[in-house]
Amino acid sequence: MHKLWGGRFQGSIDDRAFEFNESLSFDKRLYKEDISGSIAHVTMLGKCGILSEEDSDLIIKGLSGILSDIEDGSLAIEGNYEDIHSFVESVLTERIGEAGKRLHTGRSRNDQVALDMKLYIRNTIDALDENLKDLMKILFRLIEENEETYMPGFTHLQKAQSVTLAHHLGAYFEMFMRDRDRFHDIRKRLNSCPLGAGALAGTTYPLDRNMTATLLEFDQPTRNSMDSVSDRDYLIEFLGALSIIMMHLSRFSEEVILWNSDEYRFVEIDDRFSTGSSIMPQKKNPDIAELVRGKTGRVYGSLMSLLTVMKGIPLAYDKDMQEDKEPAFDAIDTVQSCIVLFGAMLDTMKFNKPKMEASSKKGFTNATDVADYLVKKGVPFRDAHSISGRLVLKCIDRHCSLDELRLEELREESDSFEEDVYEAISLNTCVEARKTQGAPSKDSMDEVIRTYRKYLEE
Repeated sequence: MHKLWGGRFQGSIDDRAFEFNESLSFDKRLYKEDISGSIAHVTMLGKCGILSEEDSDLIIKGLSGILSDIEDGSLAIEGNYEDIHSFVESVLTERIGEAGKRLHTGRSRNDQVALDMKLYIRNTIDALDENLKDLMKILFRLIEENEETYMPGFTHLQKAQSVTLAHHLGAYFEMFMRDRDRFHDIRKRLNSCPLGAGALAGTTYPLDRNMTATLLEFDQPTRNSMDSVSDRDYLIEFLGALSIIMMHLSRFSEEVILWNSDEYRFVEIDDRFSTGSSIMPQKKNPDIAELVRGKTGRVYGSLMSLLTVMKGIPLAYDKDMQEDKEPAFDAIDTVQSCIVLFGAMLDTMKFNKPKMEASSKKGFTNATDVADYLVKKGVPFRDAHSISGRLVLKCIDRHCSLDELRLEELREESDSFEEDVYEAISLNTCVEARKTQGAPSKDSMDEVIRTYRKYLEE
């Protein structure tokens, strides 16, 4: 049993307690960050004269060899080790001898694990940011292709006004832009280096913390050693950002599920991202969208888990904080797979444009345009609203749409109606007349598309 703290103890830890306490089974994914942090630490120790140049070079060579062997599969991260830190240090000492025991000079596992986790989350943010950008590129292609694909827009899940598919998808593009902004903000806030904080009160060794911060591409060292080892705000923020991404993906998935239903038939999901039924041969189920929607709760649970862990912990480090890793790792894996698979599903999905347009023509999505038409003829808006509502009732009774009413039927409610009303309330006009910034007309969307293209190129 390999442990870094045995000197004070006379007996061995209970096997059950060791198993309960160990973290190697899940923190082994931090091996790259642990080794790179150790290399920076030893480089600094050598430059500051705390370690001899010979020992420093030997340790760095040994650590580099361990990293290489792990990555090529010749060294498995396994065995009776407490955590990734004890694994690396023990293997190093086995390989290079006494010099390996000097690796931990001027360092605690508390600032070491704080560093490893910050490095890991920083790298993960960069990877997930690229995943989001790839998804947005798929969205952008669909937006460009569907500026004139008409569909109903909804409020309360009822048809409200006509929009375009490009405009609808643009709403999700905006959400994912904000998600990336959150990533960038979190990355900036977490980018202070905790290495050198020690267990909680720094160290008597003359460390150059600015050097290690620079070597590891941090903006600066952390300012308070107690906060350095007990801070998990950045991880809570990160899990919050992941939860918001999943909320966005879940909303999008819900719409795909609805659009895929026989009642809508707006989309057809590619066979590669659907499954069938074991009993009903006609079924084609939107499993990827449903799983993304379902896995959202799992990511929310990771956020709530860490918030609950941290809420009652006194300063500085407590073992409770080991419970930050498994929820974070699970959330990261879940979100990454959801982004990638949702993007692949979206990229291969077919949109039923005639069905979407036909649906937009039904449900009185031009009722507001009838009212706007009357306002332009001098009718007060509140009266125009009432007239349009009565016309909708008339259409419901006669099982027709507003543009199917004859002019004399329209004039029964207001003599302000003229022949030009039919052009004013046509589907094309209803969309294209909405030219205000952020509206669905082609003119407005062209401007937005230029902005999106520039955004993706930066």
